[in-house]
Amino acid sequence: MTATGTPTTSATTATDTPAETAAEAAIETTTEAAAGPSGLFRRGLRMLLDKDIPAWVGLWDEQGVLEFPFAPDGWPKRLEGKAAVADYMRHYPDHIDLREFPDVKIHRTDAPGTIVVEMRGIGWVVESGKPFDMTYIAVVTVSGGLITHYRDYWNPLAVSQDNAIDFTRSDR
Repeated sequence: MTATGTPTTSATTATDTPAETAAEAAIETTTEAAAGPSGLFRRGLRMLLDKDIPAWVGLWDEQGVLEFPFAPDGWPKRLEGKAAVADYMRHYPDHIDLREFPDVKIHRTDAPGTIVVEMRGIGWVVESGKPFDMTYIAVVTVSGGLITHYRDYWNPLAVSQDNAIDFTRSDR
């Protein structure tokens, strides 16, 4: 966060694996169609920081799948389709106030359109005012300029029971 309280957008200056040069990154972000998985992912992080969930959901393919392999009991492990992702994320900013992604590393893979992302999200739990600091690994596949598959390996043990954040509840 800057001295003025403006959220930093470290996602825009994240470092990629050496295979992606600055020139490649600049070319990737010049147009919507040429953004590639890395550019699309970075735009998505900016949208999350801006709390623009509809725009973030707009990055998804209609048949996109979001998986949480380490989801605790009672939480969804798999969401199928853009509508399910939208429903799940709808109230996210009411529960987590993301302020920055200070550590983002994007790794290319041999699989077409697939990246592996290591990142850290920092902010506040809205209800309790407690700090939120989560490390993630995500495997993201993009096709046709949209997210088709996203596996989010977040650590449910990092969120203690007394600081539980359940934005999946239907009463919210």
